[in-house]
Amino acid sequence: MIVVGGGVVGLTTAVVLAEAGRRVSVWTREPAEETTSAVAGGLWWPYRIEPERLVGAWALETLAVYEELAATPERTGVRLVDGLHQGARLAELGDWAGRVPGLRAVPDGLAARLPVIDMPAHLAWLRERLVRAGGTVALREVTDLAEVPADVVVNCAGLGARSLAGDDTVRPVRGQLVLVENPGIDTYYTSVDHSSPVSAYFIPQPYGLILGGTAQEDDWSLVPDPDTAAEIVARCARVRPEIEGARVLAHKVGLRPYRDAVRLERQPLPGGRTVVHSYGHGGAGVTVAWGCAREAAGLVLRPAA
Repeated sequence: MIVVGGGVVGLTTAVVLAEAGRRVSVWTREPAEETTSAVAGGLWWPYRIEPERLVGAWALETLAVYEELAATPERTGVRLVDGLHQGARLAELGDWAGRVPGLRAVPDGLAARLPVIDMPAHLAWLRERLVRAGGTVALREVTDLAEVPADVVVNCAGLGARSLAGDDTVRPVRGQLVLVENPGIDTYYTSVDHSSPVSAYFIPQPYGLILGGTAQEDDWSLVPDPDTAAEIVARCARVRPEIEGARVLAHKVGLRPYRDAVRLERQPLPGGRTVVHSYGHGGAGVTVAWGCAREAAGLVLRPAA
């Protein structure tokens, strides 16, 4: 079978299928380090993803996996990091929040110790795990799911599903980040207003401190905007002044594949073939990757009706 899409959702899904004994090849338009997943800040937290009633279960299942992977961060890229969700309230979150170990109310919001994933390292580890399980990864661009030569195709193409599945409800939500030399910050911070296209957050990674961010709907530009970058740094520096003078290492832009609801379902293709769709994960692909991968694998392995 072929998994289309080599981001965190596609690679994780391929790993689950390969470890279940299936022969799996991932077809991806670009290497993992060039996918939207590689740009992600990497904090486990449901962000811009629906529907809530399903997301909570997927996210908690994924959290349990990351807590195990955090035992060997040098291999997996997963660490547990303390942090603050400024202004967040348990009552405003879904039922899932009450089941997150250690998530607690503090005067400024919610505090927790959560997985932070070094995305380039984690994507490389997923690929290695896939290969160990007998899977392969190929740089292949797909323009039509019906032309993929496999009895089962798993569509994890992210924003690419807009054309592959003919689904105009998949829309970009542009996120711009600034990577700076870490001035000594070892906790994460988020302050997000879901009604606003701008926010303030910073996430420590082994290679620097990620500053964010933006959530610009229907914006396809992958070019970093200098004014936006300056505003991101200024917002984060209001929380931690030492950020203001930190040396800028890189500017990054990613297009989150947002949809009103994640599409995770099985669909017949001509000739008795099957496609399983798993796309529309918005800003939370890494947060739900294992939960969605296992559900998608269940759809693949389910006997035909």
